[in-house]
Amino acid sequence: MNSTIKTLCSRQPATFILAALALVLLVLGTAQGADDEIVQPITIADSTGDWGYPSPFGHYSRGPGYIRMSLIFDTLIWKDEKGFVPALATSWEYLPDETAYLFHLREGVTWNDKEPFSAQDVAFTIGYFSDHPYQWVDSRIIKSAEVIDEQTVKIILTREYAPFLDQVAGTLPILPRHVYEGVSDPASFTDSEALTGTGPYKLKSYDKAQGSYLYEANEDYYQGSPRTKEIRFVKVSQEMASASLEKGDVDAASVPGEMVDKLRDEGFTVIEGHHDWLAKIMVNHRKEPFSDVKFRQALYYAIDREDLVQTGLRGFGLEGSAGLYASDNEWYNPGQEQYPYQPATAGELLEEMGYARDEKGQYAIEGYPDGIELLVTADTERQGELIRKHLDDAGIRINLRSVDSKTLDSLVMEWKYDLALSGHGGLGADPAVLNKVVLDMNSFNSARYDQDPKLNDVLNEQLAEMDPAKREDLVDSAQELIAEDLPALPLYYTNSYWASNDLVRFYFTYGGVGSGVPIAINKMAFV
Repeated sequence: MNSTIKTLCSRQPATFILAALALVLLVLGTAQGADDEIVQPITIADSTGDWGYPSPFGHYSRGPGYIRMSLIFDTLIWKDEKGFVPALATSWEYLPDETAYLFHLREGVTWNDKEPFSAQDVAFTIGYFSDHPYQWVDSRIIKSAEVIDEQTVKIILTREYAPFLDQVAGTLPILPRHVYEGVSDPASFTDSEALTGTGPYKLKSYDKAQGSYLYEANEDYYQGSPRTKEIRFVKVSQEMASASLEKGDVDAASVPGEMVDKLRDEGFTVIEGHHDWLAKIMVNHRKEPFSDVKFRQALYYAIDREDLVQTGLRGFGLEGSAGLYASDNEWYNPGQEQYPYQPATAGELLEEMGYARDEKGQYAIEGYPDGIELLVTADTERQGELIRKHLDDAGIRINLRSVDSKTLDSLVMEWKYDLALSGHGGLGADPAVLNKVVLDMNSFNSARYDQDPKLNDVLNEQLAEMDPAKREDLVDSAQELIAEDLPALPLYYTNSYWASNDLVRFYFTYGGVGSGVPIAINKMAFV
């Protein structure tokens, strides 16, 4: 494993106090370089548009929703393109004898309503999220928070938790006690006070129907007045993103691989991300025949993942790996089962289960005389058609049903589906992501798979293992078990390209924004 990534993900946490002190000055300098020219405004294209009200409890629980919220709310620590940097905390240290972290907070910080920030706010936040769980953080690993003084807080854990800095301290938005202490239902709290944060921006306007957001700089931001005075998010389809850039309607956008060379020739800056976003088929393993691992393996053998990349993505991607990590990821275990495209092997597995082909050459799947339903969205219909052809060639009849993305997520959460073509980022973050996308019972991104006690044990052990080498072995074992059980069917990782006119130096955050969002929008780039 790459030593830098392994160290940042798994090192003994006590060493972070030195790293934090050394990086204090980098927070301002690294993100935008030496250029301090005022920029106003920046317009960013987004193909979906609305990602919910940008409060901690109002934003939609996918990456862009977290990005919108993070502009307003800060965390104890943060990440730039190289690793952890100070935020509300200037330094931190692990206290192994107490299974606790001590955070030394920055002085002179105020909320955007001018009220002072203190350790009381941090302790309140920890208690509040215990009563009102936050979708991105497992609050069960936190026992309590103790205020040492106005600038020092101790967070005591229920057990050793290797990814604490990445998945909690660097992800959990800190709330203002004076605002939220009287709020009993934060999900429906949409007053302007709900957006009282310490971050570099304030929300100026939000149009849910249009999917547009306008942020204005928080001139009293503790790391200095943001260089970019306004940030606009506007809804622009993926097909029109490049044209909008060329016309000057937007300043930055995610663009398809086919447009990269042309945009670079025209003077735009294009950066490429890692293979952190995975498309996969969610499988309803709570009902037959999907509850049988042989059936899931048969489906996987019957899908030509290379064709999905070469034809569906026009070559701009990487084939999926059964253990979830991409083959170029630093945590990838090459010893996992590979499942090459072998329709004949799929047929053998189905016949072992007792299925036989009918007069049309299709396997008669009990309970599915007209075929198995595969949910897709407008963005994934092309890939869905290819998957249907692959499975039809293998004798497995598939019917496509196109719905919007939020409906798909809802149907998956309610177990009202057979198969669903979905996806998520986060695979560049700490290996805690494996637990989130396999075991988490409250997320539509998760397989919610609890049928293999051994896999559960290994995944939970790797979270508690503080020794980097031992944790790496556990993550390797987890991939092998995931590949064997196939709780979901990983299909491909998309190449990600971000193009801009270079008014702001965008970058892909190390390990993803927060707990792993693989989007090239980090708030520090605007500061």
